[in-house]
Amino acid sequence: MEEADLSSLFDLTGKVAVVTGGPGIIGTRVCHGLAAFGADVAIVDIDGDAAIALAKDVAAKSGRRAIGIACDIAKPDHVTGMVERVVGDLGGIDGLLNNAAHKPTDYAAYLAPFEEYRIDIWRDVMATNIDGVFLVAQAVGKQMLKQGRGGSIIQTASTYGLVGPDPKIYEGSEYLGIPINSSPVYAASKAAVVGFTKYLATHWGPQGIRVNTLVPGGVESGQNEEFKAKYGARTPLGRMANRDELVGAVVYMMSDASTYMTGQMMVVDGGWTAW
Repeated sequence: MEEADLSSLFDLTGKVAVVTGGPGIIGTRVCHGLAAFGADVAIVDIDGDAAIALAKDVAAKSGRRAIGIACDIAKPDHVTGMVERVVGDLGGIDGLLNNAAHKPTDYAAYLAPFEEYRIDIWRDVMATNIDGVFLVAQAVGKQMLKQGRGGSIIQTASTYGLVGPDPKIYEGSEYLGIPINSSPVYAASKAAVVGFTKYLATHWGPQGIRVNTLVPGGVESGQNEEFKAKYGARTPLGRMANRDELVGAVVYMMSDASTYMTGQMMVVDGGWTAW
């Protein structure tokens, strides 16, 4: 087997990457990062205006092609149309960050105690966090099979898909001025993403489609100082993550640097799950 040019392992030039939930906290920097390493990027979100605005910014700063697409990933026809648009505009799909997730507008109901949790809130979140992830993976995977050149699918989970929450860190904690807690449906949906990823990795492995999971720890994004202090005290590295610290993991899993990695979890959590 011919040895690879090690200097180009992370080069994404010539590849097309799709990022769902692109304008989000993590997605925004990942889109910029993928383009910085040479990829053309399709930025997908239910908020089409935000996706288009981010695409313009990514293209201006990187010189790569970037498009924004409005898509409700919980709707099969939206997902089919999104894939057709990406292929029509950018020529194919080589990578996917299956990243979109949902929080209901009724935030109090979303964070309600488990004993009082409403089934309509549960189903509303699952429609995006699981059904939507399934629909996007299915549609993109079918496109990759059609192309016949493999690909890389990365699905975003969470440390709370691996371990239970520590309720002590939520006492007196707020996010953008709103009291916060952990949500049972969030944990259940993210654990399902991990299992679903392993299934797809074994299902598509023979066709060269790799499927892995990004498992982020808590990212600074508007939490109050009390929460950040408690979270940091519970984490070996002593702090929450900066969202830029997740970009390298995505670039690695999307690139040729990880061609023998599939069915795995890339846990970027400051050591949270180490104890």
